[in-house]
Amino acid sequence: MPTAPAHLLSAASLNGSARIGSPRPSAQPARLGFFTLVASVLLFAGCASVPPGTTSPATTTPGSTASTAPPAPSVFPNAPLSEIGIASTNLPTVVTLAAPTDLWDRIRRGFAMNDLDNELVRDREQWYATRPDYIQRMTERSSRYLFHIVEEIERRNMPMELALLPFIESAFNPQAVSSARAAGMWQFMPATGESFDLKQNIFRDDRRDVLASTRAALDYLQQLHGRFGDWHLALAAYNWGQGNVNRAITRNQRLGQPTGYLDLSMPMETRMYVPKLQAVKNILSRPEAFNTTLPLIGNHPFFDTVTLERDMDVAVIAQLAGVSERDFRALNPSLSRPVVMAAGTPNILLPWDNAVVFLQNLQTFAGPLASWTAWVVPTTMTAAQAAARVGMSESELREVNNIPPRMKVRAGSSLLVPRTQARNGDVPLHVADNGHLSLQPEVMLRRSTVRARKGDTLSRLASRYGVSAVSVAGWNSLAINARLKSGQRVTLMLPQRPAVASSRSAKKSVKVATRKKAVQKTGTRTAKARTSSKRAVTKVAASKKN
Repeated sequence: MPTAPAHLLSAASLNGSARIGSPRPSAQPARLGFFTLVASVLLFAGCASVPPGTTSPATTTPGSTASTAPPAPSVFPNAPLSEIGIASTNLPTVVTLAAPTDLWDRIRRGFAMNDLDNELVRDREQWYATRPDYIQRMTERSSRYLFHIVEEIERRNMPMELALLPFIESAFNPQAVSSARAAGMWQFMPATGESFDLKQNIFRDDRRDVLASTRAALDYLQQLHGRFGDWHLALAAYNWGQGNVNRAITRNQRLGQPTGYLDLSMPMETRMYVPKLQAVKNILSRPEAFNTTLPLIGNHPFFDTVTLERDMDVAVIAQLAGVSERDFRALNPSLSRPVVMAAGTPNILLPWDNAVVFLQNLQTFAGPLASWTAWVVPTTMTAAQAAARVGMSESELREVNNIPPRMKVRAGSSLLVPRTQARNGDVPLHVADNGHLSLQPEVMLRRSTVRARKGDTLSRLASRYGVSAVSVAGWNSLAINARLKSGQRVTLMLPQRPAVASSRSAKKSVKVATRKKAVQKTGTRTAKARTSSKRAVTKVAASKKN
């Protein structure tokens, strides 16, 4: 059998023959390996080295003219190699990775807005620096909420100057209300709050809620920055309204003028808005330069979120958490009622350590969790009638539900009332989220006596005075179809005239009397003038006769 050429033998076949156990390997593979090694060395030597002054043969392709290629550069330079030395390097300073010493340090590291430097900033710096007590109260109040705001701003990758905005808006007072009805730390107007899903009803006002209002404010600021592309303009729009800022920009564009924050025409409040923020930023950045001492605020959460599954009285929550009701309301300023409705407000805030205490005590608590519930008024009624329905005194019902005097409660209104066996369930979601109080003036009735006309019936007389025949029959102990005698006295309960109308009538009477007196005085003066003129004529006639 003819054998294959040696250069076609594979390593596998050689190894296979070895594994089969051939007693003596063939010498042919050894010779093959030797010749292969020599050929490889010669090939690489020919490619890598080109003798100086020689050229490689030109490469030609079919249909082309042979050409000589330029000499290939030598792989090894002919010049002597330079000595190895030590090079100097200037590397940038390594940024420290140390954790912030406190929350103020963390805030300073996140400042990213362009600084504003003008006389208005100097003016506001001086204003704050000369009021150290105000700064102390404001910064201490912020210690409850500032960590959460910083966390949210970092999570959204927004400039940390925005964490200082509640200092400008409300001095970090979540119960602050402006003359324009803006409320909360971030001072949301009612309509703006509704557009950012901040519920406002008789049971809660989310414009004051720490979590909800912070979420809405940062959403709004991001929206404004996306529209104007500049944080100073976004802040101006937050204060003045985006429509006003947009119109001011359009006005400057038409005039060919710049459209920056300092270039627009705006109210003084908005003109001072960013300088106020810049002044606070400068003071917090260098408190020693303004002779200011900042309270220590640790770089850790102040509160924790606890989820409620049942309605609970505020007093019970405070008792189980070991905090005062005042401290509880400071962290939950949106809740103004004595009960927290789990359907509408499932999450409450408690100081970090007290949240653990609350959950532990709640597991062993055996008493009632809530003593209040919501009752939807079925028909329009007075406060006294509503109080009688729910087993309360009228004064207590008015106080708990903020019902002013001489006002009726309209049908569909939601009132906070004590729980009973008949009303012992938690408040449903649609009531907790949409509860409202609708009022109408309560008409005051006065006893009046009128006389029946000839041919009057009870219904005809009642119609004449705008009351129901049934009511007239009840007031006079008569039958509904009773006929009345001419001149018969009938008692009616008629609406009392408002005091304003009486005062107007009195004013009219005074005016009429004044006019009469003026007319009388004028008439007297005219009569006197006529008498004096007659006397003068008589004297002239007498002198002529003489």
